[in-house]
Amino acid sequence: MTEPLSENTADVIVVGAGPAGSTTAYYLAKAGLDVLLLEKTAFPREKVCGDGLTPRATKQLVSMGIDISEEAGWLRNKGLRIIAGGMRLELDWPDLAAYPDYGLVRKRDDFDEQLARQAQKAGARLYERCNVGEPITDRAGRITGVRAKLGEEKTPVTFHAPLVVAADGNSTRLSVGMGLHRREDRPMGVAVRTYFTSPRHDDDYLESWLELWDRRGSEDRLLPGYGWVFGMGDGTSNVGLGILDSSAAFQELNWREVLKAWCASMPEDWGYTPENMTTPIRGAALPMAFNRQPHYTRGLLLVGDAGGMINPFNGEGIAYAMESGQLAADVIVQAYARATPGLRERALQRYPQVLKDTYGGYYTLGRAFVKLIGNPTIMKLAAQRGLTHPVLMKFTLKLLANLTDPTGGDAMDRIINGLTKVAPRA
Repeated sequence: MTEPLSENTADVIVVGAGPAGSTTAYYLAKAGLDVLLLEKTAFPREKVCGDGLTPRATKQLVSMGIDISEEAGWLRNKGLRIIAGGMRLELDWPDLAAYPDYGLVRKRDDFDEQLARQAQKAGARLYERCNVGEPITDRAGRITGVRAKLGEEKTPVTFHAPLVVAADGNSTRLSVGMGLHRREDRPMGVAVRTYFTSPRHDDDYLESWLELWDRRGSEDRLLPGYGWVFGMGDGTSNVGLGILDSSAAFQELNWREVLKAWCASMPEDWGYTPENMTTPIRGAALPMAFNRQPHYTRGLLLVGDAGGMINPFNGEGIAYAMESGQLAADVIVQAYARATPGLRERALQRYPQVLKDTYGGYYTLGRAFVKLIGNPTIMKLAAQRGLTHPVLMKFTLKLLANLTDPTGGDAMDRIINGLTKVAPRA
């Protein structure tokens, strides 16, 4: 491992210890680089999330050596239950060589801490309560470090490194400070969720409601987006909804009220009533389909929500946060092995292309999908027709959850892989 010149200097600074930042820091430290991981809050800390992890995210946890046993507090799930158009369909996660056949559920307040501690164990230096403000740049506009306020006293401090990774989420002050703004032509979502004490807490399927009804007016109204009910295994259910900005109703509705109204239409014995609510309703933005680019510029790499990595098909962010962290770490490690600054820079410039090759075609398909389901008529028709065809739904599950074998898969895998190859790179 490279010895730090001082405790405020490193090979790489990672800003944000969410899934993207901690994964990046873990793989960098494991490869022997000196890494500073800067987190603005202190663990454990809450984040707005569905808490449900698909096999894609499960694979990343296994790769990082996280103990995902039930004894360690993880709840496994077998697949996805889809509810729409008066139909109820249970789809098991596909049987693949590339991914495990189960997903997981874990509350974000200690999920993120587990990843950050794993990065620490690998050798990353974690600073909690370290609120990063602006980038420090040289005359050429290249990032050379960050300014931050440390601890409860908010002591001003500077950190320096030749490379910085922005893993600071959707608002990513660091990226904005480097002049990278959100692309308005990319889909954006909003998620709101809460927890209820419920007898359904140990459900072994993730439950997705494709039709979201607002039943508060004189006439029932179908809303764009989807609802979820995930049993947490601890006596509570995580109940929430995700809405896309492709809908006319995106700006005008109070989504907390919509969630309350949706919960009120549920069977009473599930317990999704105000008196069983264990936390306030909280919301968060879902930046999708590479909505901030370029993913590398002047010494700064974007990972996770900072780079808009959320899957537009299903709103999943954790798997892509962790995967992009691993991809970024791999590029940085290779760059550090180059002999000259020019060669190093050439290696780093590859990062946006690696992301486009990995997700570009798939996210382009996802953007088209988002436009389609923003139309309530199409959404209604798709739910009515699709759910009566189990084979079609199995295909849809693989497409929405991005679960295929890259080689040697079945016909469905080959079709999805083929579509993502021919679609333009996002």
